[in-house]
Amino acid sequence: MSSAALGAIEGRPRSYGPALDAITIILVLSIVLLGLIMVTSASITVAGRDGDPFFYLERQLLLLLVGVVLAAVTFSIPSQRLEQCALPLLLIAGFMLFVVLVPGLGHVVNGSRRWLRLAGLSFQVSEAARVLTLIYIASYAVRYEAALRSGLPGLARALGLLALIALLLLLEPDFGAATVLFITGFGVLFLAGARLRYVLAMLLAMGGSMTLLVIFSSYRMRRLTAFLDPWADPFNSGFQLTQSLIAIGRGQWFGVGLGASVQKLFYLPEAHTDFLFAVLAEELGLLGVMLTLGLFLALTWRAFLISRRACEAGLKFPAYLAAGFGLWLGVQVCINVGVNMGVLPTKGLTLPLMSYGRSSLIVTLAWLGIVLRVHHETVRGSRRGARELRA
Repeated sequence: MSSAALGAIEGRPRSYGPALDAITIILVLSIVLLGLIMVTSASITVAGRDGDPFFYLERQLLLLLVGVVLAAVTFSIPSQRLEQCALPLLLIAGFMLFVVLVPGLGHVVNGSRRWLRLAGLSFQVSEAARVLTLIYIASYAVRYEAALRSGLPGLARALGLLALIALLLLLEPDFGAATVLFITGFGVLFLAGARLRYVLAMLLAMGGSMTLLVIFSSYRMRRLTAFLDPWADPFNSGFQLTQSLIAIGRGQWFGVGLGASVQKLFYLPEAHTDFLFAVLAEELGLLGVMLTLGLFLALTWRAFLISRRACEAGLKFPAYLAAGFGLWLGVQVCINVGVNMGVLPTKGLTLPLMSYGRSSLIVTLAWLGIVLRVHHETVRGSRRGARELRA
């Protein structure tokens, strides 16, 4: 006789296994599978030049395995433990962002010092630092909920912290990561009860600060100018964006066919990373674009639904963690797609779960493990409450 049956006979509460959210898992698997197909298609020519046309596919599969293992690890950590460790995790985030700026420790790629080399492997610290910072913001929103709701000081302290982390990101420089962190942090604080007028005032102040950063930085000004009129210099500053627009335009309704992209043939730089969406639009057309955006929209909605259910169950910290993931995912997808379509200035941000990116894929899957943990704890709490009511 099974232990569950014995427990029922003896009057003991029945034990349950992990409560996994099947819809979230199916959505993630669908996005990851589509990403594997597109990474292979976008990189096969570039990788084939070095002798192994499936090099990036093999690496992406390995990274996927590492990410799944880390997701299992984060799923096994109670959210209460994360809340207790929020401050140490924030200090770790700040330490990583500081260390990467030290010459000799931080690894420079394309003029940006964003990577640390560990055992011969490069890791982009901003990916993990953003998650650790948002864990602390979620903890802050719980501990200082009354201050957030009462006035500006409670919001200003949290925003000061976000500004400090964003400053370290800007020193790398990583303008895109700083923007995503600020918007996501604002969103979590607003959901926690910060007054709308203060949030809007701070957003305006942040927008002004970002504008000044662009005006007084020739590097960012050149990128902004190229974004506004890429055809003015299509073979230099506007080359990447013009090639992306050509790829998207060629896709039309149903695309040119999987593997038949022309722009990925050494025309479009970073075709398998930041500009994977452009290759997808060229090969799969508007139909493929709508499918991809629909999957991301559904996953974002699911994260918010998990957050709402956790909040209704009285689990505020886990609710803010899930909401933070939903906000981050939606914001980063919008920015990546906007960059590919020429709606936003070029940023070094990947398309989550799809683009080839070691740190991005691993950290995103680890964060998904936390979201699944939130769902698990909410379901367990509901079952426990139902048993107590029956008793």
